[in-house]
Amino acid sequence: MSAASRCEVAVVGGGLVGAALALGLHRRGIDVRMIDRDGVADSADDYDLRVYAISPASRRFLQTLGVWDAIVAERSSPYTHMQVWESVPESALHFDAADVRMPDLGAIVESRVIQRQLWAALPPAATLVQAVQDLAIDTAPDGRATLTLADGSRLSAALVIAADSARSPLRERRGIEVLRAPYAQTAIVCHVQTERPHRGTAYQRFLLEGPLALLPLADGRSSIVWSTEDAAALMALDDAKFRVALGAASQQVLGAVLETTRRVSFPLALQHAERYVEPRFALAGDAAHVVHPLAGQGVNLGFGDAEALVAILAEARAAGRDIGGLRVLQRYQRARRAAVQDMIAVTDGLYRAYRLQQPAWNWLRQQGMRLAGAVAPARQLLVRRACGIDS
Repeated sequence: MSAASRCEVAVVGGGLVGAALALGLHRRGIDVRMIDRDGVADSADDYDLRVYAISPASRRFLQTLGVWDAIVAERSSPYTHMQVWESVPESALHFDAADVRMPDLGAIVESRVIQRQLWAALPPAATLVQAVQDLAIDTAPDGRATLTLADGSRLSAALVIAADSARSPLRERRGIEVLRAPYAQTAIVCHVQTERPHRGTAYQRFLLEGPLALLPLADGRSSIVWSTEDAAALMALDDAKFRVALGAASQQVLGAVLETTRRVSFPLALQHAERYVEPRFALAGDAAHVVHPLAGQGVNLGFGDAEALVAILAEARAAGRDIGGLRVLQRYQRARRAAVQDMIAVTDGLYRAYRLQQPAWNWLRQQGMRLAGAVAPARQLLVRRACGIDS
């Protein structure tokens, strides 16, 4: 068998988090290879159905990677206002970028726009479009991890980072268990044209069956993420009937729903790996954690993983430490597990709070929302947390 080629870090998975990790490590002078089975999607005329609410904190990270301007030039939709309600829009909780002296609360960007720009910034020699067949790890002090690829070639690295989806084959191969708790909801995603323009506002209504979000797109349409227990029935409706159902659920906050694209759906679950690291191996992004989309923080958590790993590995390398050693990797695990557990507490708590339907609890929840909207410091704190602003 031919000798394995070598690098310092191998990132398996070329989605948003994996590509950001690889680019961040490359920018810090670390010899990195990114391995992805499918490669990056070509440009397409229509909008990707998968969009993300990129927080200001994630935007800063993408700026440090040198790709944010290119993302904006291709397509993005900043939003300056957010409206959240339960019963009627008139009682909504309003968030405004002006509350925290920010130009906006974030930007809605398509997944493939971000991925395309991250891949374009990587040198071609750093990307391998291949499936990974096997992973062997030598945990000796001077050991290495070796990936076997589909074409039979091998790649040896001081560290392998798995950013290979929530189903992570590499995580399973390493025997890392996950806490998985399915939610009684399925998310429906599509883009819609409405009677009134969104005016740079994101909307979210909490219904008994699950939350409905309308996210502003650059062409004036909105992207919906409807997490609901009634997904099967809604997916079975024809377009005309679905538009009526969506208009009723959104209480026509943007007027009538005039057009919809095709719909896709996916089941929702909470998922959290029992550990993120072991010698020569680390998890990042969905391979490590999956949260309910109601707060729109899934990819932002993943970018937080990438930013932390890049900083920790670059610092360790500069100090002459083993970047695949457990002591270095445990710094990453301590930092990121705490941040993820905080977000799990928020998203899971909101999911359960809105599923509990008792008169006294409903009143208390609505009063809590009203007070949060009326008390400026509380409202500002919520906005700052959502934007990733520490203080």
